[in-house]
Amino acid sequence: MGEGRDFLCEPGLRLEALEQVSGVRMQAVDSRLDRIEALMERLEKRLWVVVYGVVGVILAQAFQGVMAATP
Repeated sequence: MGEGRDFLCEPGLRLEALEQVSGVRMQAVDSRLDRIEALMERLEKRLWVVVYGVVGVILAQAFQGVMAATP
């Protein structure tokens, strides 16, 4: 009878094990997504620095052109 009871509990144990594995996998996915999100934020900040730098260079060149044109 002990074997019969174990057999009846086996599907429940398998389901519980699968739920635990799924939980661990979801935690891993969440941590990876958090890291990716942080990397994207850093990349966005760098991109804005580049954009402002390019705009600054363009404005500086325009200002130099205006200063050279006026005596």
